[in-house]
Amino acid sequence: MESVKIIGLEAENVKRIKAVRITPAPTGLTVIGGDNNQGKTSVLDAIAWALGGEKYRPAAAARAGAVAPPHLRVELSNGLVAERKGKNSALTVTDPTGRRGGQQILNEFVEQLALDLPRFLNASDKEKADTLLRIIGVGDRLALLDREIQTLYDKRTAVGQIASQKQHYVDELQSYPEAPDEPVSPSELIRRQQDILARNGENQRKRLHLAQLEEKEQQLGRRVRELAQELELAEHQLAAVQQDVQDARKSAAGLQDESTAALEAALADVEEVNRKVRANLDKERAADEARAYADQYAQMTVELDALRDRRTALLNGANLPLPGLSVENGALTYQGRRWSDCSGSDQLRIATAIVRKLTPQCGFVLLDKLEQMDLATLRDFARWLEGEGLQAIATRVSKGGECQIIIEDGRVAGAEAADEAAGPAAPAAAGAPAPRKWTKGAF
Repeated sequence: MESVKIIGLEAENVKRIKAVRITPAPTGLTVIGGDNNQGKTSVLDAIAWALGGEKYRPAAAARAGAVAPPHLRVELSNGLVAERKGKNSALTVTDPTGRRGGQQILNEFVEQLALDLPRFLNASDKEKADTLLRIIGVGDRLALLDREIQTLYDKRTAVGQIASQKQHYVDELQSYPEAPDEPVSPSELIRRQQDILARNGENQRKRLHLAQLEEKEQQLGRRVRELAQELELAEHQLAAVQQDVQDARKSAAGLQDESTAALEAALADVEEVNRKVRANLDKERAADEARAYADQYAQMTVELDALRDRRTALLNGANLPLPGLSVENGALTYQGRRWSDCSGSDQLRIATAIVRKLTPQCGFVLLDKLEQMDLATLRDFARWLEGEGLQAIATRVSKGGECQIIIEDGRVAGAEAADEAAGPAAPAAAGAPAPRKWTKGAF
């Protein structure tokens, strides 16, 4: 179904308009130029009021000083004619067969943003993005994916920070390669020391026993010399003791005391050794924990990439109004650029494409105040409109060659002279405005 265009406008006594008849180009850009306060914007307001309903009625709809009430007539390419006239400017919509209707017929194909494009142009980034997502029907799913991506991203960021902190803590911990793997037990060292001391005590006892035997030998020798009469008995006793002395000497000859210096040193160093062991164990545990967080971060990165791929696939599969449109982080983007970074031509192209996608039957859009756009941008936008088969009616503070229509003092410049040159017009119906020639042009 071909989209509906505006093929003619007739307006009298609306805002600053005295009497205007315009035939816009069927496609492309029709620029209405003129100085300030001449009635250019009033032309767009008249179209919006004629097609959009009472909410577009200007606050001061009637031209100041006008005797007759406002009169509007908009002819559409689908054969419908929307007309407002009379004291209350009531709306009548007439189809090609002559049947009449009201606003409901127009609402079926007139997109509200086409009548009030600044509402979209001045909307927030989120509002623009929401409009696009509503058009392509993936808003809820994309919002869910964006929430999952943001949640996982925040979680991964926290894990990454913890992993970095853990690794930094590991790097600061001191380690001791020379320390044993397990803490040293002071009780074991003490037990070993006591065993050595016990053996050394036994050695000392044996030495004391030897000394006692030697003393006894001396005593018995004296007794032998003193007690000749007891010589025989003493000799037997002496022989026995001498034998004992020989055995004791043999036993004592191979004795050697053990040193406890190493154990004493180990006991003195046990706390330092154990401190080093604990330090090594702490560093190993911290390194394990840091590796675990790093692994968790890597896994989250894989999951985050998968969610982003799903998001990209969702948008790639959507029927977008314009190639290159997307939504990133809740904001509308075009060719990878945010709205504020797009050129004026691109912004108009995006807005117009979205209007068409919202209501495909609506083939026109109204644009006010295009004076901020240079001529190259205007030409670029006009070419795109023609290529897309769309119609734009715009205003611009200018009287240059880019303007197809010039409004002066509420009239189309040159229209009065053309009327006079055409001669007397046929009598008009009672109360109807005198017929005027249509002014036609294209950018």
